[in-house]
Amino acid sequence: MRLFDPRFRRFTGRYVLQSLMAAVVLFVILAILETGAHLIVIAAIGSSTFIVFTMPHIRQAYPRSLVGGHLVGLFSGAACYIPFFWLFPQQRLIPDTLVVVLTGALAVGLAIFLMTITNTEHAPAAGTALGIVLQGLTWTGVLFVVASAVGLSLARWLLRGWLRNLV
Repeated sequence: MRLFDPRFRRFTGRYVLQSLMAAVVLFVILAILETGAHLIVIAAIGSSTFIVFTMPHIRQAYPRSLVGGHLVGLFSGAACYIPFFWLFPQQRLIPDTLVVVLTGALAVGLAIFLMTITNTEHAPAAGTALGIVLQGLTWTGVLFVVASAVGLSLARWLLRGWLRNLV
């Protein structure tokens, strides 16, 4: 068992370059979108960045999965968040902590179901669904996720001649 990928020695420059590109692109996206209010969904976008810059030629890095998956995650999170937290905020018979746990689990399950039936599978987007439940549904959060996914798709397209699968 090896600690390092056997291809690393041969393609060291490629590994370093793509990792730096990922850091720069994510920095630009986060700086432009001012991320303070979106700390939970940032983790999902960070995971998407990993896929785009280490496996740019797999289906999950393509716009249908990347943008579509996050849209499904947003929809799923909102579909579970709105009934429990907006429509009936004071009329719960179970404790708030249990409501959050149940709603989060339902949002992730719904996201998985919808992504698989629409061929928009993108694992980090399940984190988007959970993030919406945990941090709350806001227009700025929705815009952050959509703009980040579109920005990563655009970066992947612009860098398509440079990016190689590292995994």
